Amino acid sequence: MNQPADAIERDVMEYDVVTVGAGPAGLSFAIRLKQLNPEISVCVIEKSSTIGAHILSGAVIEPGPLDALLPGWRDNPPPVCVPATDDEFWLLTKDGGRKAPIVPPGMRNHGNFIVSLGAMCAWLAPQAEALGVEIYPGFAAAETLHAEDGTVLGVRIGDMGIAKDGSHKPGYTPGIDIRAKVTVLAEGARGHLTKRLVRRFNLDADSDPQAYSIGIKELWQLPAGRGTPGKIVHTLGWPADTSTYGGSFLYHLDNDQVAIGYVSGLDYQDPNYAPYEAFQQWKHHPMIRPLLDGGNILSAGARAIVTGGWQSLPKVEMPGALLIGDTAGLLNVPKIKGTHQAIRSGMLAAEHLVASALAPEGFDAKLRASDAVAELRKVRNIKPGFKKGLWFGLANGAWETVTGGHSPWTLKVNADWSSLDKLDEGRVKDHEQPKRDYVQRDLAPRDRLAGVYFAATEHDEDQPVHLHVHDTSICVTRCVEEYNNPCTRFCPAAVYEIVEDAQAEHGKRLQINAANCVHCKTCDIKDPYEIITWVTPEGGSGPNYQNL
Repeated sequence: MNQPADAIERDVMEYDVVTVGAGPAGLSFAIRLKQLNPEISVCVIEKSSTIGAHILSGAVIEPGPLDALLPGWRDNPPPVCVPATDDEFWLLTKDGGRKAPIVPPGMRNHGNFIVSLGAMCAWLAPQAEALGVEIYPGFAAAETLHAEDGTVLGVRIGDMGIAKDGSHKPGYTPGIDIRAKVTVLAEGARGHLTKRLVRRFNLDADSDPQAYSIGIKELWQLPAGRGTPGKIVHTLGWPADTSTYGGSFLYHLDNDQVAIGYVSGLDYQDPNYAPYEAFQQWKHHPMIRPLLDGGNILSAGARAIVTGGWQSLPKVEMPGALLIGDTAGLLNVPKIKGTHQAIRSGMLAAEHLVASALAPEGFDAKLRASDAVAELRKVRNIKPGFKKGLWFGLANGAWETVTGGHSPWTLKVNADWSSLDKLDEGRVKDHEQPKRDYVQRDLAPRDRLAGVYFAATEHDEDQPVHLHVHDTSICVTRCVEEYNNPCTRFCPAAVYEIVEDAQAEHGKRLQINAANCVHCKTCDIKDPYEIITWVTPEGGSGPNYQNL
């Protein structure tokens, strides 16, 4: 934003390019930029305390784009990198299930690799630095800088040392301004700067609203001999009902470790649905629990996943800036893969900027003409088809796969915040109630607070709350009556609570446990009144994921 005349004096750093986010898109972009033109100055800023600490993904990667970026990478692979071997696809009922005779084409992983995406980004970072890229972890971009005509001029790093009441604590340090000819947003799903820029420049004027899922993941150490390195299992069905998009992944790593997770589409309708509880119930299914019994959790976390696809792709260029990777919305939902798309888009952005003398104009057209978007167009109707139920979704997915996405129609994508049924509309009774058909569970973690412990999340308690609820009176009036406060269930970290308070106007109030936040952004996406805004806390705050 433009500085007022009486603004705090700030240090200024200047680069040709500043990249926001040290995920696979941002780092691949920086590497490719330096490969093509070592004279271009580029820095990457990252809000997490160390590179990879906020990165969470399944993750199985297609290696093609990484081969193109770093041809010799297989001689020095990331620390967690297991070749995929066997694929299985299971359909679960409450008490059993069966292995499907055919694995959907998008879930066939021969030639792919199971990785920890966080560890992979920590592995990419020094390779970028060796080319001259400057990387600054612990630097949280709080806002964008603009010229009088709106052109993006860079970013402002958030101030450090501000107390919860807004006063300056000892050691207060004003955030620096990083100015650049081009700003590249690689914030991942639901980037808070990207959200503002999309609105400011009306980047989504010609696209459907973006859509998301929440992925909740745990890394387990199994008893010796129980793992099958390279085995990949995906499941559909229980505990989600047939109107809720949900499924799991189970990836066997080396050393008897297994990465498990559950993905819930945030277009779910049942206001009582609890994504975290669905994941914990899935772990207790008779086809899953025997694998985990006797093991222990090493790390856990949650993250929004961008799932709108081709029809939700916003314009990815604006004066002075570009969008790449998940912040643009490039994940392939049927494959449950976005890393190869992130690398592709980062490389393409670098090639465009070098060829255009650092002019963002034309990148949107170049991306839309690329393999990355062609891949999205082929599968554009698969995820929206599940809005009509599991069985229609599976049949529609088969049709779209057989036809290569050549259907003459494109299904619409609606905003996730608008999908919840109200309690008085009569449809809620048709949804599965929170524990109506659930089994008793006793595998760790016992509750969401225990899960927060395994995310190792950390925030200075005396800093401004980074979750802005613009009208808390709605929470204890309309929301409790219309939706029974879904924020107390859709948040995987127990950030939101409705507590009794005799002194409050309505006898209760919203309590925000901001220190629990794992930065998944679900609240910013799913709140049915659109009154929650996630902004970045102090740099270095948040989860410290280990090999997620």
